[in-house]
Amino acid sequence: MIRVLVVEDSPVARELLTHILSSDAGIQVIGTVVNGKEAVEFVMHNKPDLITMDIHMPEMDGFEATRTIMGTNPVPIVIVTGSSNMRELETSFRAIEAGALTVIQKPQGLGHPDYEKNAKNLITMVKLMSEIKVVRRWARTAERRSQPQRENVYNIAAQPATVKVVAIGASTGGPPVIEKILAELPHDFPAPVLIVQHMAEGFIPGFAEWLGQTSSLPVHVAFHGSITRPGHVYIAPDGTQMRVDANGRIVCAGDAPENGLRPSVSYLFRSIAEVFGKNAVAVLLTGMGKDGAAELKLMQDKGAITIAQNEESSAVFGMPGEAVKLGAARYVLPADKIAAVLTSIAMSKVKRDESN
Repeated sequence: MIRVLVVEDSPVARELLTHILSSDAGIQVIGTVVNGKEAVEFVMHNKPDLITMDIHMPEMDGFEATRTIMGTNPVPIVIVTGSSNMRELETSFRAIEAGALTVIQKPQGLGHPDYEKNAKNLITMVKLMSEIKVVRRWARTAERRSQPQRENVYNIAAQPATVKVVAIGASTGGPPVIEKILAELPHDFPAPVLIVQHMAEGFIPGFAEWLGQTSSLPVHVAFHGSITRPGHVYIAPDGTQMRVDANGRIVCAGDAPENGLRPSVSYLFRSIAEVFGKNAVAVLLTGMGKDGAAELKLMQDKGAITIAQNEESSAVFGMPGEAVKLGAARYVLPADKIAAVLTSIAMSKVKRDESN
């Protein structure tokens, strides 16, 4: 039985969420509270298996509540928001950065045409996220800082070929890792960056906006026919498969889902392997399942540089773990080292050219 705390200031939404979750025999709503402050107090005396967290609430919002809970009594947290307001979306992604696992759309009322789909998605997400083992964010940071720093750990050798594209795939836990990577890439990064991030429908535009606030690289939601440019970031839009053709144009297609997903990391990686071969770099980040793992191996076989996030820094070591099992990753790196390695690989050819 999954024991859930519902944090929601709207009485109507609170009742609806409770009704939906309680309709599943495997879920028990053990409490409901109306703001973040009450949520923090509840968790101090009770231990839910998961929290559904609203964002905009009086006294303490969802971001502050998430940050406090993850720093004191960590619990899997799912952000449930009904607003497409950019400010609320930004706060939602800040909550993910603070330790929430994902953000999903708040179900509409019983008469809404999307009610059944959104209700089913909520139940599925609660079941999946409740299985993830979360850690205290403050303790994790302290542990990382206490580790001795070793020089030349990764031995990044100069690459003989020019990097023409970087492809990144991620799922659960991916947004804050992607944000960190992009924030640390230099403004003159010499290749386009293509990203597939598994995310609930409707949140990709807000995700792109949030990433653009900390990155010196322009961040776009990709659209069909756009030309990829060096130093620009392109995120796969909702409900389409994204690839790049031989002319460097983005193709957003309605092709079938892969691994049950559209957009799919596997679809993107396979197209990059076919078009760019050894002139590509691929990164597979935290996430459930195996999307992209076999295709990372395909990219490696084509001569591409392949990177997987390591287990210690992954919220879920599913996708990168599968890649590691296949021997698909040339480098297995903690999240905070990936940007430096990407920069070293991509800029090495540029530096050699400048020195000649």
